[in-house]
Amino acid sequence: MAFNAEQLARYSRQIILKELGIKGQQKLKQARVLVVGAGGLGSPAAFYLAAAGVGHIGIIDADEVDLSNLQRQILHGTDDVGRPKADSARASLLALNPETEVRALRAFVDAGNIMGFIRDYDFIIDGTDNFPAKFLINDACVLAGKAFSHAGILRFTGQLMTYVPGQGPCYRCVFREPPPPEAVPSCRQAGVIGALAGVVGSLQAMEAVKYIVGAGALLTGALLTYNGLQGDFRKIALSRRADCDVCGEHPSITAPVDYAQAVCDA
Repeated sequence: MAFNAEQLARYSRQIILKELGIKGQQKLKQARVLVVGAGGLGSPAAFYLAAAGVGHIGIIDADEVDLSNLQRQILHGTDDVGRPKADSARASLLALNPETEVRALRAFVDAGNIMGFIRDYDFIIDGTDNFPAKFLINDACVLAGKAFSHAGILRFTGQLMTYVPGQGPCYRCVFREPPPPEAVPSCRQAGVIGALAGVVGSLQAMEAVKYIVGAGALLTGALLTYNGLQGDFRKIALSRRADCDVCGEHPSITAPVDYAQAVCDA
């Protein structure tokens, strides 16, 4: 796959990286990444993936842009209020990089459709903000053999980890099952600083890029936490559980399970 002069200029700053080069750029061009949630996490993740030259990006979101989103959801602007988030996200990504193929999917993700949504993608970004959605995405990716990046943000703190089939634990190995409803406050209830979403969502994009080009060390077997108030990063070692309900030696979950109907974004 040859690049023309305009493409070489666009991606020049990363093509000169020895860890990437022309071959890595070609891998990005051929890659397909699905972003579930066009919100606080999905916005910077998708934005940097399009900027990097990922050839195909899917965006799933059933919501419409609300004025309260704009403090952190950078794919959307004031004029987009009331517009479907998936459509607004697609327009923003194409404005940044017209060469990227962007598929806008205005839908709720559930146990009945998630396997079809993730089937054609190489890497999945979890940009949701609730535990039922995160467990649904985890289980579907494990069952389908798809790599994905989990992340979560609240107030001034965030966390992320990466799952790769056969390499380290899945999300359910670490957190086992969703907590009771209302046990953990949402961003709407507890608040979140917008720049935190930018930090953590950008790290998710970095994980996707590293996975696609085969460079560096992924956050497999580790949970990276970030405290924005203190400016501290911490990496916590994780282990796969042999008795995990979905990726363990004798899994009891053999198909995606719905814990709630709606998948929301951060």
